[in-house]
Amino acid sequence: MWFLNLRGGTINGGSHPGGYGLGRRLFNLIGATLLLAATIHPAASESQPTRLLLLGDSLTAGYGLPPDEGFVAQLGRALKSEGADVILLDAGVSGDTTAGGRARIAWSLADKPTHALIALGANDALRGLPPEAAQANLQASLEAFAEAGVPVLLAGMQAPRNWGQDYADAFDGIYPALAEAAGVKLYPFFLEGVALNPALNQADGIHPNAAGVAVMVENLTPWILQLLAEEPGA
Repeated sequence: MWFLNLRGGTINGGSHPGGYGLGRRLFNLIGATLLLAATIHPAASESQPTRLLLLGDSLTAGYGLPPDEGFVAQLGRALKSEGADVILLDAGVSGDTTAGGRARIAWSLADKPTHALIALGANDALRGLPPEAAQANLQASLEAFAEAGVPVLLAGMQAPRNWGQDYADAFDGIYPALAEAAGVKLYPFFLEGVALNPALNQADGIHPNAAGVAVMVENLTPWILQLLAEEPGA
């Protein structure tokens, strides 16, 4: 830090009649100028790059797609086109459940994300796993990110109806309940506009094709931009 010595009414070692008053005014002027400069141009050490963690399963990992057509690549291009300067941390693991995501939280936080998208639960629902277990896993994940000061966007998932309406109601209700309790934003359905549309899915009817991913990204981008506007911090 720079200092200006004005003791004894001297400036640069030379005496001046009434030097203390002149020096004091000069000190105040320089101080105000430095304060204004610091306000307009924050110190580089205080600025941190925005790092968005994408914690998910095969839907974020881009299963069955070339790397440049997957969710991460398409989202990166969309955010760049909106002028967002952000580093995307790909934490999508094909086949992962909410339990798997929860187990990877410490590893994910080690990459120092500033923000996070949680998009898990599709595999829990496909396997008919207990909704209460998925809820506990997601709650623990949200708590870990909150403790680390990482703002989160929670992406909801819907259960396939072949497990019955009771299961679907219980599973689908997990996400709004968690978002409200944790005070995080909820994107209601990760596959909005894509699920059950043959033209937007691969042959398995589950994983989006490149066009389907494009729809997902278009729908989700405004929500991601709102997330990135939130200030990280514990």
